[in-house]
Amino acid sequence: MGETRRHSPLARDAMAYVLAGGRGSRLMELTAKRAKPAVYFGGKTRIIDFALANAINSGIRRLGVATQYKAHSLIRHLQRGWNFLRPERNESFDVLPASQRVSEDQWYAGTADAVYQNLDIIESYGPEFMIILAGDHIYKMDYELMLQQHVDSGADVTVGCLEVPRKEATGFGVMHVDDKDQIISFIEKPKDPPGMPDKPDMALASMGIYVFKTSFLCEQLRRDAAEKGSERDFGKNLIPYIVKHGKAVAHRFTRSCVRSENESQSYWRDVGTVDAYWEANIDLTDVVPALDLYDRNWPIWTYSELVPPAKFVHDEDGRRGKAVSSLVSGGCIISGAGVKNSLLFTGVRVNSYSRLEQAVVLPHVNIARSARLKRVVIDRGVEIPEGLVVGDDPVLDAKRFRRTENGICLITQPMLDKLV
Repeated sequence: MGETRRHSPLARDAMAYVLAGGRGSRLMELTAKRAKPAVYFGGKTRIIDFALANAINSGIRRLGVATQYKAHSLIRHLQRGWNFLRPERNESFDVLPASQRVSEDQWYAGTADAVYQNLDIIESYGPEFMIILAGDHIYKMDYELMLQQHVDSGADVTVGCLEVPRKEATGFGVMHVDDKDQIISFIEKPKDPPGMPDKPDMALASMGIYVFKTSFLCEQLRRDAAEKGSERDFGKNLIPYIVKHGKAVAHRFTRSCVRSENESQSYWRDVGTVDAYWEANIDLTDVVPALDLYDRNWPIWTYSELVPPAKFVHDEDGRRGKAVSSLVSGGCIISGAGVKNSLLFTGVRVNSYSRLEQAVVLPHVNIARSARLKRVVIDRGVEIPEGLVVGDDPVLDAKRFRRTENGICLITQPMLDKLV
């Protein structure tokens, strides 16, 4: 197949299609008003920005995003931050809500159905390749390298895979592969995951990233749509069918992950629980974090509000505006307060005598005087009352707020309103 390689990048002839309908219910109240892909991450960005930025940085200029649950804030973010693609340059950006385009049923039945219902739009652009992406993971990846493997191997589908310890793979869809990484079987959440031929203690877990030739994908989606009893899902229906009747090949994330000189290992996170979300954000405050957001060669594009620089004021004993080992976004005012090992999103105000430690504070939160908050996630726009203490008394914290197994407290405005 080597002679089929072209001089121009394959990404030019590809469309990236992001599945961004996830409820994200394990994030509890963080997804009460927004879909998981719209959840804030890293100080400025939203989770979905990583998949979209990977596509743009890989050279893909046709993007589609399928939305479903609580999609308003996600759609608003996409319109504000991703409206720079121009049709006259053969670029496109489509937001595709579930909209009864194919049947009377309003919702997408499954991940495959979310593509099937928009086949006419996809076919109107005529991309040669389709990359199906999950919109709710944090990682940096060059999809061009995955496209090249897909073409060179002659696969019907190429599945992006993570290498995970075998005992930890029980929550994933796992690929059983031969010594050429061709997938022999696809097992959803196995009790005893198969090891890799070259690394028996590791298993190949699906990342929810698939590459197809568009014509083949359309064929398979139409076949699946006509099949009674199908759940219309890539992981449950389409991929197992292709494994059995065609050629499915695994693509190892280590082959295409993007790492700056400061990143020692490939980075991928599913921030699907409050604990995982808090940890991934707080990890960014490390001196050399595992995820490098400062890499100018692979920027994470997003909607950036026009705000003034962060400001630190007052310099008296006990009332000094300072932040140590923290990320402080634009528009923040640290007014006579101390911030340590914390991540503050845009427009946060921390007032005098307050102390934050290991806090993830979403945009436009106002923290009144003399509050002491430790190991917390604070939702957008929350007004923290004067003197509130969180992180000292686990029993009291659990009564008032959402407290996780690891002792992280999620604080929302409705929770605070009940305290009054």
